[in-house]
Amino acid sequence: MKYCFETRMEVRDYECDIEGIVNNANYLHYAEHTRHLFLKKCGLSFAQMHERGIDAVVARMQLEYKAPLHCDDEFVSRLWLEKDGLKYIFHQDIFRASDEALCFRGKMTLVCLINGRLAVSEDYDQAFAPYLS
Repeated sequence: MKYCFETRMEVRDYECDIEGIVNNANYLHYAEHTRHLFLKKCGLSFAQMHERGIDAVVARMQLEYKAPLHCDDEFVSRLWLEKDGLKYIFHQDIFRASDEALCFRGKMTLVCLINGRLAVSEDYDQAFAPYLS
């Protein structure tokens, strides 16, 4: 894979369900947090972009759950990125740190709204340019 960003996190007890595994919805939180950290690396602030009327919003998600994470597991969240027209496609994988087992794979398609209208964001295009092949 051609990952361009990664971050480490740890499962917190309240993220687990009665079966003792991470509830499926929490993987979306992990993926979103990873994208926001990636934005910071690119010199962008999600909040500041919103204040300027530029919002990156999720248009589609494809999710695969591969192996469960448990309480106190450390994991590595990685992503790589491509662009297709107006769409930014984030490929995001989560690996258990102890054995590098793939736990989650997501393909998140985002588009930009500028003042509520679908549009190209030059800010995002410039910030992501070094990471697009």
